[in-house]
Amino acid sequence: MVMDGAGHPKKQGSHLQGDGGEGVLADRISVVPVAPNPVHAELFLKDLFANAEAGAALGALLQAKPDLKDFLTGIIGNTPFLRDLMLADPPRLLEILKEAPETRIGRILADAAQARAEDEAGIMQALRLLKQDLALTLGLADVCGAADLDLVTGALAGFADAALTAAIRFCLDDLARRNKFNPFDPERPERDSGLIVLAMGKHGANELNYSSDIDLIVLYDPEKAPMAGTAEAPVEFVRLTRRLVKIMQDRTADGYVFRTDLRLRPDPGATPLAMSVPAALVYYESLGQNWERAALIKARPCAGDIPAGEEFLQEIVPFIWRKYLDFAAIADVQSIKRQIHMHKGHSVIAVAGHNVKLGRGGIREVEFFVQTQQLIAGGRNPALRGRRTLDMLDALCEADWIRPEARDEMGQAYRFLRNVEHRIQMLNDEQTQLLPKDREGVTRVAALMGFGSLEAFETVFLEHARKVQHHYAELFEDEPALSSELGNLVFTGDDHDPNTLETLSGLGFKNPADAAAIVKSWHFGRYPCTRSSQARERLTELHPTLLGALAATENADAALRSFDSFLAKLPAGVQLFALLKSNPHLLTLLATTMGAAPRMAETVSKRVHVLDAVLDPAFFGAMPSVEEFRTGLDRTLAQARFYEEALDRARIFTQEQQFLIGLRLISDTLSADRVGFALARLAEVVVDRILTQVMNHVGESHGKVEGGNVAVLAMGKLGGREMTAASDLDLILLYEAPPDAKMSDGKRPLAISQYYTRLTQRLVTALSAPTAEGSLYEVDFRLRPSGNAGPLATNLDGFLDYQEKSAWTWEHMALTRGRVIASTSQEFRQKIYENICRTLTQPRDRKKLADDVRTMRARIEKEKGTRDIWDLKQVAGGLVDIEFIAQCLQLAHAGENPAVLAQGTEQALEFLRDAGCLDIGEAELLLEALRLYQRLTQVLRLTLTGKFVPAEAPGGVLNLLVQVSGSPTFTRLETELADLQSQVRAAFERLVGKVQPDEG
Repeated sequence: MVMDGAGHPKKQGSHLQGDGGEGVLADRISVVPVAPNPVHAELFLKDLFANAEAGAALGALLQAKPDLKDFLTGIIGNTPFLRDLMLADPPRLLEILKEAPETRIGRILADAAQARAEDEAGIMQALRLLKQDLALTLGLADVCGAADLDLVTGALAGFADAALTAAIRFCLDDLARRNKFNPFDPERPERDSGLIVLAMGKHGANELNYSSDIDLIVLYDPEKAPMAGTAEAPVEFVRLTRRLVKIMQDRTADGYVFRTDLRLRPDPGATPLAMSVPAALVYYESLGQNWERAALIKARPCAGDIPAGEEFLQEIVPFIWRKYLDFAAIADVQSIKRQIHMHKGHSVIAVAGHNVKLGRGGIREVEFFVQTQQLIAGGRNPALRGRRTLDMLDALCEADWIRPEARDEMGQAYRFLRNVEHRIQMLNDEQTQLLPKDREGVTRVAALMGFGSLEAFETVFLEHARKVQHHYAELFEDEPALSSELGNLVFTGDDHDPNTLETLSGLGFKNPADAAAIVKSWHFGRYPCTRSSQARERLTELHPTLLGALAATENADAALRSFDSFLAKLPAGVQLFALLKSNPHLLTLLATTMGAAPRMAETVSKRVHVLDAVLDPAFFGAMPSVEEFRTGLDRTLAQARFYEEALDRARIFTQEQQFLIGLRLISDTLSADRVGFALARLAEVVVDRILTQVMNHVGESHGKVEGGNVAVLAMGKLGGREMTAASDLDLILLYEAPPDAKMSDGKRPLAISQYYTRLTQRLVTALSAPTAEGSLYEVDFRLRPSGNAGPLATNLDGFLDYQEKSAWTWEHMALTRGRVIASTSQEFRQKIYENICRTLTQPRDRKKLADDVRTMRARIEKEKGTRDIWDLKQVAGGLVDIEFIAQCLQLAHAGENPAVLAQGTEQALEFLRDAGCLDIGEAELLLEALRLYQRLTQVLRLTLTGKFVPAEAPGGVLNLLVQVSGSPTFTRLETELADLQSQVRAAFERLVGKVQPDEG
């Protein structure tokens, strides 16, 4: 037997048509189910042939198509439901066999949507007869191989949409006849009606099965509904919903359309069948549950006022798709899955009696595998917000959340299991996913799947189910190894459990009783993060992994105390504890951070969501490029609905990326030399994108200056790409406007200078003002001409004139680091660059230049001088000395050799050395010192706040300093540092001059 791509058997030599819809059904039989009792089945065939209207034509067709008789016999022998539909209307069967199924399905759906009737009984009968036709058409096409899974599920969902539309039109027409509703369009009364019908679950995803319920949420907009007379929308739409359910699901002599379930609406035990939109919005914003978020992933307006439905779903996007990764929601979904297993008893995979939906390795596990990862990442990546399971497997793979192997195996298994589910339901049109318990029943399902034997079916079924279980378990059910290896960890009762103290001692806690007391204290709810019972439950589950990770640090007791201090500051705990439970490797990083980077631990305690980005697969790759930062920030800004939300999203993105850069340093995946460059790369992207947001925001009120240009000039550490985690942004906003421009062109026009001042003020606020998500950067505009006394925004011509005629030497020193990081045009950017170069390459009196630089250094030393070797910036022979040497030599030599100009100190020293302007020996000394200072500074700024006192610093910080310095011990590092600073100060005196205290 030959297998097709979905794991279905195909008859050898057959040609499967139908993917494009060509060929009638009778010509497209590639799978022939074996009838368990052919003789008995042929008796029913004779009944078909005896039909006066179609018998002869059916007999002729069977003569012409050799496979057709065996196929129909197999259908009759295995599925009483399809057999009864065939016998109920033989002419209909003949039409189905002589038509392409795609064509017939399309017509059935169109007929259903347009169905009209004078009374309720008429509309109910019309829809039921069309449903019979669809069920038989799909069933025959599905089994014979002429219809794939997408066609089957899409047709069923499409019919549900069409039937609901017809039923709603009937109900609204009836309301209009009774002068209770005034439709805008009598032919399509649902248009602009304010009546919203949301399809949920498989219906919403266009993935219905043969015997599915349809899960609906019915809403109405009371402001929009065109009620007439004294009719009230709440009353009439609740009645309409009750009638709609009756039309769809009441059983008559012709069967039913779809069983209809309204229990997914908000708080179904206490709310009416149809709910107002405002009430639903309030519910989701304040009381919505995590399981409802998972359910709403598949929500789709399917009937009624479709645009109003789309608008409602857009309104609740922030509820469904969180800005942060939400592992508490994942834990909730996982608990639902555990409850299903507990109640249904599906702990093992079987075949006979196995539930192909809810059992282990079943359809629900594939759906949860997809939906939970959508919930994790969909808030940050809109490409992961689709409804269809198979589509989202592809999208998750594309986004690197799952491997191609997982996508392929889960996708193939999903198709196979859905086909099995359909054949179970074909047997008797029952809403069940249970395989029959008896051998005969399972053999029928196997035959409808095209298998020649029960054993072959069981082999393939178990193979798919085990693959699903493997991938699902990999995602959800991996218990960290520590939980079974540590020993007793019991933290209840008044006295400490002796075995627990023994376990803690064995882990490396020197004071196990103190450690036990700390853990117990968490469960008294004394901290905000442990006040809820759910948070304490999550933390209890975390104990083994948490204590193991803390024990693996250099000092287990100190690390536990740090974690306890961290918990004390944490505003809420459920999110973090659920996240750490789902991702044990994060605990190791967090424990390292507790020991090595208290500053970063403080960041996590205030902004737990910064850990989200560590879970992105990209964290383990290279440091993002400028383009990747831009793409990531643009993607999150595009989801903002208003200006303030854009600023919040920018803060979240920036905090995450800054934290990641620090974490990369701590975890040794980014060298300290590259941290300054990475932080500057991030900052320039943020400033550029925030400038665009600000300009658009200002433009809403004040318009723009036609023909004007704006640029942000970065100075200082940002300009030199040498930022640390504590760096301010030294910025200057430059602008130019056409000579004849007097005012901006908005609703509230401003004079040119006032306009650009307002723009600068808004930029400073956007970058530095704290919002609910914290602040971005401290911003300093004091390097502009005339400092704080000058205008906030600087006209380019005035800036250049000032630099040429009035600027002090120290201002030209600062200008060596000037770099345009955002501009409204490339031409303006280039113009600024060329003029800065012109300023920096003007001829200079070298003696006066050296005197000015030395005087400036003396002034700074008088104000901020120190003998502390760990004040790496201000100490004699520290960073300021090296930067002043580089800037002085650039200004001295740039007139003859512009190639020595560079914004970064390291690159400037290299250029000066290569141009022969700096002795090679001096250059190597300064470069060695600069690189060490920068590496040590990066560690100190990332890990600590305030002054570094080695005797008081955590051991992890000292270890990091030793690690980045390359010294064997901390004592040796201090000796080398003091010696290097002496050599740098001597170099400064040789190259610039001796610093005289009285000069300051």
